[in-house]
Amino acid sequence: MSIAGNIAKIEERIQKACVNAGRKRDEITLMGVSKFEPVEKLEQAYRAGVRCFGESRVKEAVDKLTGFKTKQIEAQIHLIGSLQRNKAKQAALFFDCIQSLDREELITELAKHSVSRSESLSVLFELHTGEESKSGFAVNNVSDFDALFKAVDLVLNCKSLKPAGLMTMAPFTEDTSLIRASFRQLVKAQKELEKRFPSNDGNVNWTVLSMGMSNDYEIAIEEGSTLLRIGSAIFKE
Repeated sequence: MSIAGNIAKIEERIQKACVNAGRKRDEITLMGVSKFEPVEKLEQAYRAGVRCFGESRVKEAVDKLTGFKTKQIEAQIHLIGSLQRNKAKQAALFFDCIQSLDREELITELAKHSVSRSESLSVLFELHTGEESKSGFAVNNVSDFDALFKAVDLVLNCKSLKPAGLMTMAPFTEDTSLIRASFRQLVKAQKELEKRFPSNDGNVNWTVLSMGMSNDYEIAIEEGSTLLRIGSAIFKE
């Protein structure tokens, strides 16, 4: 099946999941996880309606997508992979959003290098809610939130950075109860952050919940996801 055909099939499933969950389709962004894919495939996905793309390697994304980003002005490019400090400058200047903000030292580096941007750099705090990924802020216990709250305070003190929400990876398993538990932890964290740092103050926004991939995106929709990171289901032949 073509990429356009894959996207059409995914859209049908997203719409069905939205109906089942009592949600509206326009509440959810479909991201094409385009790491390792040639730009020609991104062009096909763009023509089929995808406007958000996820990359995991900074230099590869810059080399591959600089021209694409200039040409396709509606395209948003997010970094979804782990970010090393020595790549922070290039990432801060190229990406529209960093989804993998997982430690304080990274905040300092991104803040330093994003001041020359024309608009603030959106960031998502990565939370560790499952065994699939060991990175991210822990939120298993009430005491765990102290580190996350401190990190949010740091970001709010950086005018060139803008908190936009949260991201997590659920465990890769057929046990849907574990997947749901992971997603529900993210929703719980969102509610705790909203209490501590209300969105109505204008400086912070917790609306983005980046959770759900090719194997579990329908569950993610049921649990409140607003951004689905889908790669193989879109780009496979």
